[in-house]
Amino acid sequence: MFYWLVKFVFVGPFIKLYNRPKVEGLEHVPTDGPVLLAGNHLSIADWLFTPLAIPRRVTYLAKSDYFTTPGLRGMLQKFFYTQTGQVPLDRRGADAAESALLTARGLLEDGKIVGLFPEGTRSPDGRLYKGKTGIARIALETGVPVVPVGVVGTDEVSPPGPFRWRRRRVRVTFGAPLDFSRYEGMVNNRFVERAVTDEIMYRLMQLTGQEYVDVYAATLKKDKSSDKGKTGDTGEDADPAASAVPDADRMPDSQAS
Repeated sequence: MFYWLVKFVFVGPFIKLYNRPKVEGLEHVPTDGPVLLAGNHLSIADWLFTPLAIPRRVTYLAKSDYFTTPGLRGMLQKFFYTQTGQVPLDRRGADAAESALLTARGLLEDGKIVGLFPEGTRSPDGRLYKGKTGIARIALETGVPVVPVGVVGTDEVSPPGPFRWRRRRVRVTFGAPLDFSRYEGMVNNRFVERAVTDEIMYRLMQLTGQEYVDVYAATLKKDKSSDKGKTGDTGEDADPAASAVPDADRMPDSQAS
């Protein structure tokens, strides 16, 4: 219930009036049945604009930190994410990728739409970065259609750093569902998983017009953070979730961070 109140009463009307998002390709999103939404990741605002464009409910796998913060703030945060349909996911350790797979598979078996960000963290500079193959494994294991969704302009609405919400127009474009049935029975083949992931990222590049960089965004952020430390700069990374993204290639991100 709270999900729909946020979407149609508390937040949705404000965003539609203030930012006037333009939605294209909505006909590509199935009206029922399980769907994997694969999106580019520019801003914490991504996970708001995409669900607002779809009549159906979208579930993102949120990192467990959002549900375990102590104090009143933590209670409110947990309430908000739980009531808006987000599912906690522990992304730490060697079992993080398996945990994501099991959680996503359960949701998809229930016929839900699951949203994922293959880049694993927000783009540090507006470019599109190499995707992690976790989304490929989920797609191959479940056989569900993968709908690419390209979002443009959210990094201007809510850029990295202190929270801000600017009056900028956003474009949300859904591409035709990607069918990977030709790879049936080839789960756990790392070359196939990489090929599937690269195909998804290529389609996102076409939808958004972003420049593609064949490097993990989290790796770039880590390198930049190291450089700052060497020069004595103690400034924090603009994306606090970067350090929470496992180095494992398979782990996709799912909650805007």
